[in-house]
Amino acid sequence: MSGLSEAQREAFRRDGYLLVADAVDADLLAALKADFAGWTAESLSHQAPFGETINGKPRFDLDPDHSPARSGLRRVNAPVEVSHAYYRAMAESRMTRLVADLIGPNVTFHHSKINAKLPGAKTEVKWHQDFLFTPHSNDDVVTALLMVDDVTDENGPLEVVPGSHRGPLHGLWRDGRFVGAVEDAVAEEAAGRAVRCAGPAGSVCLMHTRLLHGSAPNLSSAPRTLFICVYSAEDARPLSPNPMPNGYEGLLVAGERTGRIRSIPFEMQAPELPSTASFFDQQTAVEA
Repeated sequence: MSGLSEAQREAFRRDGYLLVADAVDADLLAALKADFAGWTAESLSHQAPFGETINGKPRFDLDPDHSPARSGLRRVNAPVEVSHAYYRAMAESRMTRLVADLIGPNVTFHHSKINAKLPGAKTEVKWHQDFLFTPHSNDDVVTALLMVDDVTDENGPLEVVPGSHRGPLHGLWRDGRFVGAVEDAVAEEAAGRAVRCAGPAGSVCLMHTRLLHGSAPNLSSAPRTLFICVYSAEDARPLSPNPMPNGYEGLLVAGERTGRIRSIPFEMQAPELPSTASFFDQQTAVEA
């Protein structure tokens, strides 16, 4: 499996993100699609979020417009626990090798989820930096967003602000509430500099944990499904509870264990875990 070139690694260091095609093979991609299609079909028989993860919260989260006629499945928590295909993509695919090329040689897994925007979905992700949700002792932490569907400019692609990972950490609290989104002035400035990350199914966007990003609703008739895995350098230790606890947290996916902890200076307010199935409800509180 081919890795990254020095030019690609330099682009990641400069921009804070990198798009790479063919992060999983065709057979594995087909298996990912099939599993998600099965969960979507299953969701039509439910009226509320369903399933259960190890912390007792729903595994499958539904948007407010979900109905028996139109699935509103928008989140699958820890799919690696219930799908061999998603486990393989997380731990054994080219995607894993690409992450190790950026923050290796020793890499551990933190958590995974699927963020889906089915046709007509109103779900949007407000501007934020992942590090404020999952702080570690250092910021060699990468979010890998695998495109299970083709991602276009119309179906709610990830939007990022190149170079913002080298800037400040923007708080996610407002008026004493954890809302999971930056202040309006920061969001407005980010939107003016945003770049869309589109690509064919099987591509991955490798994103630095401090990069400002968000995404708009799906305005197309095509689905947009992202399998999202968070990885860290083995010497980056989590500093707050995992928002998506799972049985594979801390799994070594590349290299070896050193038993060392590396830290960098930073300050931030600790995050608040969601009380529901996902952080979408926390972000909705921005408008409440």
